Amino acid sequence: MPDVFAPLVVIPVYNHEGAIAQTLADVLTCNVPCLLVDDGSSEVCAAVLQELEDRHPGTVFLVRLPQNRGKGAAVCAGFHEAARRGYTHVLQIDADGQHDARDIPKFLEMGRTYPDRLICGCPAYDDSVPRLRLYARYLTHVWVWINTLSFSVRDSMCGFRLYPLSHVMDILATERVGMRMDFDTEIIVRLHWRGVGIVNLDVRVTYPRDGVSHFDVWRDNWRITCMHARLFLLMLRQLPRLLRRRLV
Repeated sequence: MPDVFAPLVVIPVYNHEGAIAQTLADVLTCNVPCLLVDDGSSEVCAAVLQELEDRHPGTVFLVRLPQNRGKGAAVCAGFHEAARRGYTHVLQIDADGQHDARDIPKFLEMGRTYPDRLICGCPAYDDSVPRLRLYARYLTHVWVWINTLSFSVRDSMCGFRLYPLSHVMDILATERVGMRMDFDTEIIVRLHWRGVGIVNLDVRVTYPRDGVSHFDVWRDNWRITCMHARLFLLMLRQLPRLLRRRLV
């Protein structure tokens, strides 16, 4: 039987060969195993990831997707591999270095205290954040508050969070979830609908000046818009249950 709390860090990687070594080094200072998910990266990045796994046997693991499928698909591949290896929790962190690995111990402490809850990072941005992206996030936050009938999710787009794996695997086995940049928001809404508690944790976020972003302004914003509309219709179908939950 697995431990009550056995966490694995999962880092989705797509052509982040310039940042991933430092990101991984920062993660490993927290003494937690790490899974790198290569989301169909270039040969250069793939070679860097292989070298990192070889350098840290038994601590760093590598899973490769044959072609680029999107951030959500890479994270889900990490979930499946974590479950196969017997881990109970997955700590998701981005590969580009924008998340501060010094916050990882706070996630682990909260996960031990609340093993059945989603520990969700809430960014405290510095001046490096693009203003347009910052303002656009609030539109998504409003839709999440509508679709959950709750203000319990302070930030639904931050990819720095600790998942209780059993709840996530149940959703992936029974429901359709967006597999690209819409994943982070949709999975948290669906977890909330299932009654999974949310713990909001303030985290530090920096946008590296030379960072690599794979967010496509038009395509990904369109996906996110369609996701919100789909979730709204699904929310209406279960509105009585959600309202009853609020009254309990």
